[in-house]
This record gives sequence, structure tokens and C-alpha cells, in this order.
Amino acid sequence: MTTPPRWPIGLRAAISTAIPVTAGWAAGAMSSGLIATLGAFTSRFGGDRPYANRGIELATVAVSLAAAVAVGDWSAQVPWLGVVTVSMVAVAAVWLCNALAVGPPGAYVFVVACAAGIGVSAAHLAPWTIGVLVLAGGAVAWLVQMAGALVDYRRPERAAVTAAADAVAGYIAAANTPQERAARHRAANALHRAWSVLVNYQPLPAPPTSVLHRLRAANHAVHVLFSTAVAAAAHGAAPDPDSAEVARRLATLQLSPDTVATREADRIPLGSPPLVTVLRRAVSPGSHVRHIMQRIAIGVPLAGAAAMTLGVDHAYWAMAAAVLVLHQGTDRSRTLRRGAERLLGTWVGLGLAGVILSLHPHDLWLVVLLALLNFVIELLVVRNYTLATVFITTTALTISSGTHAVNIGHLLLARGIDTLIGCAVGVVVYLVAARWQESARLTDAIGRTLEATAAVFPYIAAGDTNGLAARASRRDLQIAAIALMEADEAAQAGAPRNRAIAEELLPAVAATEQLAYRTIAACWTVERRTDGVTFGRSLFGDRPAEPHVVALQALAAAVRGGTPPPAPGEPPPFVADQVIELRQALIPAG
Repeated sequence: MTTPPRWPIGLRAAISTAIPVTAGWAAGAMSSGLIATLGAFTSRFGGDRPYANRGIELATVAVSLAAAVAVGDWSAQVPWLGVVTVSMVAVAAVWLCNALAVGPPGAYVFVVACAAGIGVSAAHLAPWTIGVLVLAGGAVAWLVQMAGALVDYRRPERAAVTAAADAVAGYIAAANTPQERAARHRAANALHRAWSVLVNYQPLPAPPTSVLHRLRAANHAVHVLFSTAVAAAAHGAAPDPDSAEVARRLATLQLSPDTVATREADRIPLGSPPLVTVLRRAVSPGSHVRHIMQRIAIGVPLAGAAAMTLGVDHAYWAMAAAVLVLHQGTDRSRTLRRGAERLLGTWVGLGLAGVILSLHPHDLWLVVLLALLNFVIELLVVRNYTLATVFITTTALTISSGTHAVNIGHLLLARGIDTLIGCAVGVVVYLVAARWQESARLTDAIGRTLEATAAVFPYIAAGDTNGLAARASRRDLQIAAIALMEADEAAQAGAPRNRAIAEELLPAVAATEQLAYRTIAACWTVERRTDGVTFGRSLFGDRPAEPHVVALQALAAAVRGGTPPPAPGEPPPFVADQVIELRQALIPAG
């Protein structure tokens, strides 16, 4: 699978930065132009979203950034009020960005914007004036990000379906090999992402003859190929190798989806759950987003308080560093690595910033420099975060100090200490919190997947897997299976205690994943058959589904409680092997 080039993203970031600074220079108010560049952070969002949805998201981001900077500026008069304000913004941003899948750079940017509002208070402008300047910069970034719609309006949708087809082709090639599990996870993730792009992120209706409907039909056919391959692998058979090329041709619309599966033209798309439901789930007990919010709520104010106690000015730098370490909710290994990368990159960047500030670039030289720095950041941020941090640090200091004389030595020392405090506090908070937060994450993920599987059983048994309620249950099972894989990966990269838990539960995790994907494959099979009702009933041995639902729910409770599995009954024939393997994996040794 090829990685999309980064230079177009870098070019958009450079243009979004250059325009406000150039306008400020032309108006004789360079400092105002630099404040407006905070709105250029808008260009970092929504790069892979459909254009109609992207426009809504970017507008929301631009307004939110302006509000965050204005609130930060308003709270700057009282140092402790600034710490509280940035902390509250951090928790809210983590909640909303993670729950709504805003994507990178996520909550970190909003915290930086709020913290920067405290920093730009030295400009002695009214908070509403600063907010308007940032909003103007966001409007420029909005126009730059949306310009691609004039060239290829459906490019994001095409890219999402192509990525899904490539991932499914990769799974077909990896079936029945040691790489099968990871390839299946990538394919499931890519298909779910494509479904979101084609359905969830479509605020405007499209005519039945549109490219969007053709892409939905193609993605549906690719999903059928994936489910067929999963079913074949579950029986130890090799998927049809030609289906990999079929998937790729479907994605490029070179092959009619009807050659694989027919999707009704009047099929009602399954939308995402209501916004209130999504936000409520994010803060429900056991939710990973809730765990991240708790770490942020502790780590960010601690970092700010520590910086202030030590007498370091601009404590918000420490708070922003703590957010960067904690906000993504990654596993122990990646959290530690991100903290080290941030620290090393910042310190090297301070040296580069010192050189640039000593040269005191101004006017158009400052415009060119900031545009170039932002271009380089976007080129590097995915490949080498440490090196990207060098230029992120340089850019931040150039924007905040580029129009007035500063004590360079004092500035660099303070920023270096702030970053050290923030990274150290973020890492310590993570290590302490993860000991109790992550210990039950894997068993809870197994339980959630079993419960989601149980919720799908009645629809299969009734031969009704095409209705909205049935497809919603299938979607929830897919999401639970993806979350299970992520929880397992996090445990394997966690502390020794969590790695031991992951090793012990590996057979149970593998069996649960097989059970989930076998159930999803059965849904697709029932949906395609003309004798769906009869076939669905036969999968349960012509018996009711309710006893099997209760048995899986009891098994989920046993996993969560760490108790021996209940006495085995007679599992549904189509998943009997997976259920038996799961029960055996949960029986205590000896």
C-alpha cells in the first residue's frame, strides 16, 4: 500500500501561514499577522475527509481555535486562572476530538492555541480582537484546504475506497500465514474508515447516478470479498487469489460491483449513532477516551503548577508538552518514545531558533521563513517526529518572538525547562495511571466483543441482516473487534505486568477475534442469499438464538470477573470451534 505524498499538505500549510503574515506586513501590523497565523492550524485538519464534511469540520475548528486563543488571552491576567483555563480546554478537547474521531493533530492544537492566547496577551489587544485575527487566519486556511474541491470533488472518497481495497488484497495474500491477524485488522480498519467517508461524512444528499453511489456499491462489494476470505480462512481454506485483483479493480470502478454482489439502489445508508450517544459512550466507565481524559485532567494542571512553582515564566509551554505526551492515548512504548522525541527535538530546535532570532528576520524574509518551516514540518511529521519537532519549536518561537527584541538566552533556557517539566510530568502521570487503567482494558475489550457478538446472533438466526438495526449491530461488532486488537497491542507494548496478561490471554483474544469476524462473515452471507431466513436458521442448528446469546453474555461476565467460564453448552454450529477454543483458553491451568 503506497503512502500518499506529503508535499501537497505541506504546501497548503505554507500558503495558509504565508497569507496572514503577508497581509500583516502589507498593513504595517506584522504582530497582528503573526497572531492570525494561529488560525492557520486549521489547515492541519480534515485532509482526508470529503469536501462537504471537511468544510463543516474546518469551520468548526477555525471558530474553536479563535475561541481558545481569546479565552487564553482573557485568562492571562491571573497566572493560576490561565493554568485552570488551559487544563479545562485540554480535557474538553481530548473528549471531543477522540469521541468524534477528528484525527491528528487532534486536541493538542487547541491546547496550544489556548496557551498561545496567554502568550500573545503581551500584544495588549482586546480578547475579541485577537479572536477575530485568529478567525481570519482560519478563514484563509479554510479556503486553501477547500480549493481541491474545484479539481476533484470526490477525491477523498476514491482514496478511501482504494485504501480499503488495497488492505483487503493484502489480507487475501496473508490469509493462513502468521501475518493474517495483523492484515485482517488493517483491512477491517480500512473498510470501516471507507464506510465512514462514504456514509457518515456525507452531509449532503447525492443523486442515485452519482459517483458516490457507485463508490458505495464498490466498497460494499469489496467488503463482501473480505468476508468471503475471512470465512474461507476460518475453515482453513485459501481465499481465491484472483479476488485481490478484483478488489483493486472494484475500487477504481473498472469492474461492476454487480459481478460480486448486488447492493439495492434504494438501500438506506446506515448513519453514525446520534452525537449525544457518541459523546456519552466516550465517557462511559471503562472507555479508553475516559482514561485519557483522566490523565489529562491530572497531568496538565500538574505540569502548569510545577512550572509556576519553579518560577519558570510561561508555564503553558509545560502544559502543552504534557498534553502532547498524553492526548493520543497510545501504549506505554509509544508514549515514552513520544516524550523522548519531544524533549530531544525541542532542545535541538531551541538551538536553531536561537540562530534565527539572533538574525532577527523581518518583513518578507519572515514570511518566507515561516512558510518554509511549516512546509518542512508537514513533510517530516509522519516520517520522523523528532526532526519535525525541531522545526515545530523553531516556528513557535519565531512566531511568538519574531517582531520584538527578546533576551534569547533567557527565552531558550525557560522553554527548555518548561518542555522538560511537561514531558516528565506527562510520562510520570501515564506510568502511574496506566497501572490501574490498563490492567483491565484487555479483559474488558474481550467482554465487549463477546457482548457485541451476542447482539448480532438474533439477526442471523432470523435471516434478517439487511435491516438498519441489524447493520447497526454488525457495525458495533466491527468496532468492538478493532478495539480488541488495539487493546491487545497496547497490552503487549505495556508494562511487564500487562505484557504477562496479554501473553496469558493471547489464545482467548485470538479465539474472540475469530468468533467476531466469523459472525460478521455470516451476516454478509445471509444478506446475499435468496434463502436467507432458512440459511440463517440452519447456522444455529434450527434452534433459537436466545440461549446462545445468554451463554455468550455469561462468558463475557466471566472474562471480566476473572472467574472460570460457565459450563459449556452446545454452541451454534457455524462458530462452534471458536467458542470451544475460547472456553478452553479461559479455563485456569492446572
